[in-house]
Parts: sequence; C-alpha cells; structure tokens
Amino acid sequence: MLYTMFHGKIHRAVVTQARLDYMGSITIDEDLLEAAGILPGEKVQIVNNNNGERLETYTIAGKRGSGVICLNGAAARKAQVGDTVIIIAYALMDEKEAKANKPKVVMVDEHNHILSDIGQEKEKQTVAGALKKAKKKKKK
Repeated sequence: MLYTMFHGKIHRAVVTQARLDYMGSITIDEDLLEAAGILPGEKVQIVNNNNGERLETYTIAGKRGSGVICLNGAAARKAQVGDTVIIIAYALMDEKEAKANKPKVVMVDEHNHILSDIGQEKEKQTVAGALKKAKKKKKK
C-alpha cells in the first residue's frame, strides 16, 4: 500500500504577483523550492490563509533570492497580492518510507526570505511559536 505523505512545505509565504494571463502554475523563488525539497514541475497544494481557498497546481522555479510567489492562470483568481499562503508538497510512499519521512518545513518572513527550516512540525506547535523560534535562530 502507498500512503500520500506531506514531504515539504513553505509556511506563510506572501503572494507577490497574480498573473491571470499566464497559462497556469505557481512561480516560486528557487531558494524556497530547494529549501523545502520541492521540485520544479511538482504538484503542490496551496492554502490561502486570507480566504480559506485551497487549490492544486504545479511549480515553476522563479529567480533565486527574489522572494517571488506568483499565482498564474486560473490560480490567480484564488489569491490577491499580499495574501498569506501555505505551499505543501506530497509524495507517495510505502509504509517504511512513510514512517521514516522527515518533512522539510520552511518558515519565511514578510519578504519571502527564509527565516529557517524548522524541520518536522510538532503536534502542538503554533504559528506564532514557530515564527518566534525561527527569528531567534536567524539572529544567531
């Protein structure tokens, strides 16, 4: 049996662009993709914290260090510039892989620059607590 497990996440990214005229996808700063272990072309789920919308699309690598988070095509109707989103990638794994899975969770600041890779989520971890921890790590 295969399990669908989350393997990478970019948490609380800010939408920088929404391009209805583009064919589809989400363009993400290549640094963020790499840090979260998400590949260009990989299917992702996008959760919009501002309006509750959820959608699936595929990724396109954007310019490194740019902080770009651009929803393209029909996805542009699901978010506005400035909205906060969570980008989640899943993978099919057998039971052994699923039990050993260590998802990469990347926290970003308001400019979509990496605060830290917080590793695996904790059951009772709050967003505020994770952000505080990430900001402390970055200052060191």
